[in-house]
Amino acid sequence: MSKVIVLTGAGGVLCSTLAKALAKQGNKIAVLDLRIEAANKVAEEINADGGVAIGVAANVLEKASLEAAKKEVNEQLGPCDILVNGAGGNHPLGTTSNPYLETADLENTTEGFKTFFDLDPKGIEFTFNLNFIGTLLPTQVFAQDMVGKKGCSILNISSMNAFTPLTKIPAYSGAKAAVSNFTQWLAVHFSKVGIRVNALAPGFFLTDQNRALLTNSDGSLTPRGNTIIAQTPMGKFGEPEDLISTTLWLCDDASSFVTGVVVPIDGGFSAFSGV
Repeated sequence: MSKVIVLTGAGGVLCSTLAKALAKQGNKIAVLDLRIEAANKVAEEINADGGVAIGVAANVLEKASLEAAKKEVNEQLGPCDILVNGAGGNHPLGTTSNPYLETADLENTTEGFKTFFDLDPKGIEFTFNLNFIGTLLPTQVFAQDMVGKKGCSILNISSMNAFTPLTKIPAYSGAKAAVSNFTQWLAVHFSKVGIRVNALAPGFFLTDQNRALLTNSDGSLTPRGNTIIAQTPMGKFGEPEDLISTTLWLCDDASSFVTGVVVPIDGGFSAFSGV
């Protein structure tokens, strides 16, 4: 491989790992992130390891920001061949406090306690925008470089939430379901112009966003962390490196007849009935 690959959200744990792995294959990497410091740090690490990368500031919810980022990528690295839509996340205002609604919850006046009826539309809107619009807009901008070329593809980051929603996080689950659906739609839409579109559906990986929810300060598991491990046949969280081989396959011409798939990488979570 020797392509120009753009990754959004690449200052984070998972996509920075993918960026480094793709760089090792001889690709030129554009590390896009809302936080330019995080983007530059990843790019510097890639360059120090003998790769070619640039850090670029980009807001995936602002088309003008993405167009400016594309101009910078085109000038420094060339036209985009592969896009990895990695930006995403959740918002506490779109999350319930308990997995199930109990009658007593309606009388709970604890500060910050939220039932389904207390979910804030702004938090839900933020989550949907970040995950779905934050996938659609970068695709609109960078896929223009790919039309009619050979070996171009888009890789979205969905989630196991897209298959079966997790408790407490309806906004995030719904938003990732939208990403999976969009992946299939776009694969069909782009099928005549040589652009493949696929997605990863990671299971449970420890990231900066969820670490405090799944582990305690001493490294032990929280009740939710224990529940997840109990429902994952392999009995562990995924490591960022577990995403690499599937990413390399879907970005490589070896998968040239693969489009419109959402690949679970979940330690068996989706295969386990709980019994």
